[in-house]
Amino acid sequence: MTYETLIFGIENGVARITINRPAQLNAIDVQTAKELELAANRCRDDSAVRCVVLTGAGDRAFCAGGDVAAFASVPESVDSLLGEMTVHLHEAISVFAHMRAPVVAEVNGTVAGAGLGLMAAADIAVASQKAKFTSAYTKIGLTPDGSTTWFLPRLIGYRRAKELYLLNRVLSADEAMVWGLVNRVVAPEALAATVDELARQLARGPTLAFASVKRLLILSSDALLEQQMVDESASIIQMSRSRDGLAGVKAFKDKVEPSFVGS
Repeated sequence: MTYETLIFGIENGVARITINRPAQLNAIDVQTAKELELAANRCRDDSAVRCVVLTGAGDRAFCAGGDVAAFASVPESVDSLLGEMTVHLHEAISVFAHMRAPVVAEVNGTVAGAGLGLMAAADIAVASQKAKFTSAYTKIGLTPDGSTTWFLPRLIGYRRAKELYLLNRVLSADEAMVWGLVNRVVAPEALAATVDELARQLARGPTLAFASVKRLLILSSDALLEQQMVDESASIIQMSRSRDGLAGVKAFKDKVEPSFVGS
């Protein structure tokens, strides 16, 4: 399949999705949202994909959110365009959040608006030192989308989430790491290599176990302690019967490094 707004490729179990609209700071229009949904579904449905990397083209922006300039050019259709865009973007984010393969955000520059949601839905985020983070919604009289009101309170707490939304504060990469928005901050020239190494490590890992970890963490948001422990018990029993679980236990006994196949 060919994409108009994305660059998509798979190599050694790692799928790489690049929003390819650098002139628009990789902002999301309806077409981009549709293609992100298609790419997410493709990664979910391909058992050969054992890690996904999300990033933006160029060195200025990861994703500047929705393409407000394009929407503003047709003011009579802003509501319908936003409705259509969010349907596809939200489905893509849901797929990324629940898919078996770990998702890594390679944050190469500015992150704003729905870009925060796309990054927050990733399992791990690695940022360039020059990256900046902001909400920007209320600055133009709008409210958040792209899953940010679900993920941000869980990542950084309600007080800080409100500060981002109400004051439109711009965070540096170091501040974003202190707040818990990203996992690592590296020099711009080291970003690609750092993410590549991390993606290869994840792609060699026990993919089914990773998927279950993701599921358990999402369930924990609303589960009672006792129910969460029931789910944990069921999950670890299931993993112990998997090929990777059996291989991992045997490798532990034999004092060797396990070789996982992702099933």
